[in-house]
Amino acid sequence: MKNSSAKVTRMLVVEDEPTICRVCSQTLNSEGFEVDIAANGSIAEDILDKKKYDLVLIDIRTPVMNGKQLYQSILRKHPELVSCVIFTTGDVLGGDTLSFIEQAGRLFLPKPFTPDELKSVVGEALKRIGK
Repeated sequence: MKNSSAKVTRMLVVEDEPTICRVCSQTLNSEGFEVDIAANGSIAEDILDKKKYDLVLIDIRTPVMNGKQLYQSILRKHPELVSCVIFTTGDVLGGDTLSFIEQAGRLFLPKPFTPDELKSVVGEALKRIGK
């Protein structure tokens, strides 16, 4: 899935688990992406107000402001990013989480995931947004 566009693709990863942050950062950097990390939705919200991103990977369960709340903020403040969101979580058994994912209609990457699974879902997201 090497990012072959002449323009660097920027991705914000909203994740509070350091190991997953490292996997995302290393995997996506090696594919030519510029990656920023936010430990929760509140930090991500501030970053999104200051910098443009092509894709946003959001863990649904983060402290302070969770992924659902961040998604609602994106809908209000950055509607151009809605189609660029990919959700991830280890909590797919909860009815509320599953219902939210289905209602949002965004791509979903269940945890734990491999670097290849990450590359695959990011590649699919890029196709969907025409990049």
